[in-house]
Amino acid sequence: MGDANAVEVSDLVVRYGAVAAVRGVSLVVPRGKVLALLGNNGAGKTSLLQVCEGFRKADGGGARVLGLDPIADHDALMPRLGIMLQSGGVYPWATAAEILRLFAGFAQHPLELGPLMDRLGLRKVARTTFRRLSGGEQQRLALAVALVGRPELVFLDEPTAGMDTEARHTTWRLVEELRSDGVTVLLTTHLLDEAERLADQVVIMDSGVVAATGTPAELTAAAGIDLLSVRAEPGLAIKTLAARLTDATVAEESPGEYAIAGALDTTAVAAVLGWFAAEGAQVTAVNSRRRTLEDVYLSLTSRKAGVVR
Repeated sequence: MGDANAVEVSDLVVRYGAVAAVRGVSLVVPRGKVLALLGNNGAGKTSLLQVCEGFRKADGGGARVLGLDPIADHDALMPRLGIMLQSGGVYPWATAAEILRLFAGFAQHPLELGPLMDRLGLRKVARTTFRRLSGGEQQRLALAVALVGRPELVFLDEPTAGMDTEARHTTWRLVEELRSDGVTVLLTTHLLDEAERLADQVVIMDSGVVAATGTPAELTAAAGIDLLSVRAEPGLAIKTLAARLTDATVAEESPGEYAIAGALDTTAVAAVLGWFAAEGAQVTAVNSRRRTLEDVYLSLTSRKAGVVR
C-alpha cells in the first residue's frame, strides 16, 4: 500500500450464506481526506466497514488499512483507529464520563477529556448513564470516544443521526478540523447535504457494487441541469420546442418565462437555446439549476428486497 492512501480496498467480496453483500468493490481513501460512503440499507456499506475495521474477514479480495492487514495486524492497527460505537456497544449503566475515561485509558496520548466534552456538549451529562442519554447525546459521546485517542483514521457511521442542528454543525466543524490536521475520515451518512459539504470524495454503493465515485462537484456536474429558465417575449410556439426534447422533458410558459425541466445535458441545453435563436426571440435572462448530490444519489440507487446489512 502506498503512503498516499490510508485505506485501499481491492475486489472485496463479503457473503452471508448465499447472499453477496459486497461484490467486488474497490476503493481508496487518500490520507488526510474525507470519503463519504453512501448507499441505501442493504447496499453493503456496513459489511465493507467491518472488513476495514478488522471485525470481519473478507470472503474475497481484501483491504489494507494504514499499510496493515486489518485481521492479521489487528492489535497493531486498533490504537491508530477511531471507531464510533453503535447503540448497545457499551455498558448501559456506565456514565458518559466513565465511558470516555475508559477509552482514553486505552490510548497512549489521549486528548484532554474536559475540553473534548465541552466541545461536544457533554459536560452537563457527564454523570448521566448511557441508557438515559438521548439519541443525539449518545451520538456525541460515540464521536468523543472515536476521537479521544488521537486517531490517524476515523470511521464515522451516521455521525450526526439524532443530533439537533447546533450539534450537527459542531460535528461538521470537527470533521473539517480533523481533515485540516491530516486525519483521514471515512464516513457513512444518509444526509446528502452532509456528504456534499464534508466529503472530498464520494462513493455511492448499490446492491453490493460501486454505482458511482467522484468528488461532489464531479458527480453533480456529470448529472447536468434539471431546470432551465429563459426570459423572452411571451407567446412563442412552445409546442415546437417541446417536440425537440425527450418525452421526460417538460417545456412550459408562464407569460414571458419559459421553464424547461428534466435531465438536461449539454446537448439538450444547446438545443433549447438554439430554438430561441431560431425563433428570433429577444432573450433577456437565462438561469439554470444544477442537480444536487441527492438527485444523483436517487437516480443511481434503488431499493431491492434482500438482506439488510
